Amino acid sequence: MIDIRKAILAALKKELLLDLEDQLRAAALEASRAGAALPMNPKRRREAEGQIRFRLQEERYEEVVQQHGGHLLPDGVMWGTDLKVFQPFARFPGPDTAIILGFASMSEPRKIPPKNQSRAAGVTLNVSLQASLFDGDDCPKATDIFVLFLTARDRRQAGMIEEIAIGVIGADYKDFIFYASLDDFIQGYEGKPAVPDAPDGPDGAKVKLRPTRKRFVAPEEQPDTEVGEE
Repeated sequence: MIDIRKAILAALKKELLLDLEDQLRAAALEASRAGAALPMNPKRRREAEGQIRFRLQEERYEEVVQQHGGHLLPDGVMWGTDLKVFQPFARFPGPDTAIILGFASMSEPRKIPPKNQSRAAGVTLNVSLQASLFDGDDCPKATDIFVLFLTARDRRQAGMIEEIAIGVIGADYKDFIFYASLDDFIQGYEGKPAVPDAPDGPDGAKVKLRPTRKRFVAPEEQPDTEVGEE
């Protein structure tokens, strides 16, 4: 059994998460200022700001994870497929369980981010990734967990972020099997008891990996997959 919270705490440094928070908050503010200067009507400005915000945050995410020793997946291709991952996913080896960390924005706190090809491919790691012939810290392994660093914009204050969280989405992409606000999650580095944010599955954030190989189904072949990137 894998304790999701402990596995993430062991693989990801507190400084990484704090740097991500700082940079992604700064990117949101920068996007708001850029959007406000666009000669468009209010609706189009909001839409343009959202695109700018996500792209800026994604770029800052990619810079920060590499500064903290994260390994971007080789060629952006998921193991066992010819499917290209269009978003940056970084692997952080842990003492027992490695974390593949991605970034996503939520429309509001605790709401699952939209499914796209990259995230749909990523969540399959959480139950069906099997051992490969590849070695090295940058290649996925059988016990890896796919984790998202999540942000939700503040719908009342332009340029602000309402919540930042750590989340693990189940392989069926229907719900979170682990979710914690960043403030509560970081308490774990100090040895403080964690505040339960959401149900973590039937065993309270413990997930048993399937011992048998599961045939990979490409996200674009799944009936409910949104193939467009964010």
